[in-house]
Amino acid sequence: MTHHETEAETVYGIMAEFEHEEDVLEAAEAAYARGYRAMDAFSPHPVEGLAEAIGFHKNRVALVVLLGGLTGGLSGFFMQWYTAAVEYPFDVGGRPYFSWPAFIPITFEMTVLFAAISGVVGLILLNGLPRPYHPAFNAANFATASTDGFFLCIQSDDPMFEAEAVQAFLTEFEPKSLSVVPL
Repeated sequence: MTHHETEAETVYGIMAEFEHEEDVLEAAEAAYARGYRAMDAFSPHPVEGLAEAIGFHKNRVALVVLLGGLTGGLSGFFMQWYTAAVEYPFDVGGRPYFSWPAFIPITFEMTVLFAAISGVVGLILLNGLPRPYHPAFNAANFATASTDGFFLCIQSDDPMFEAEAVQAFLTEFEPKSLSVVPL
């Protein structure tokens, strides 16, 4: 077992705390430019550009909502077609059994319903929730992440992770504090 494997088994990562959002953004951009890919940032409010700086570029919730909406719309339309034209055909004023304009309101409602439900469920699942425990909770001063602290954590599962090198790199940005986060 190598030194890196032992380190990765006991350490979640190295976390730096910054006083200002500009500082964490600068450190995140530099870390990504240096080649670190397994990192996360924590802040009390959204920081413009921070998600992109740590390499988060895709938002899959929109695709989940689209697929949910299509599923709802198609299932609503199919359900009405099947009941009105196949299973229970009923002659109403000589109209054809498959009178699709009458199916539009329910199709629309099913589209909206399935899209909304899949959006909520997709958001929760894609964010890895519920998560009652996260190793970042072990970091010193992490409680301030919800009030006034800005944190950048380079995780030990990054291929370039070496604790001493990461600590030296993060020290260049003069963080308020620097801590090793245990698993």
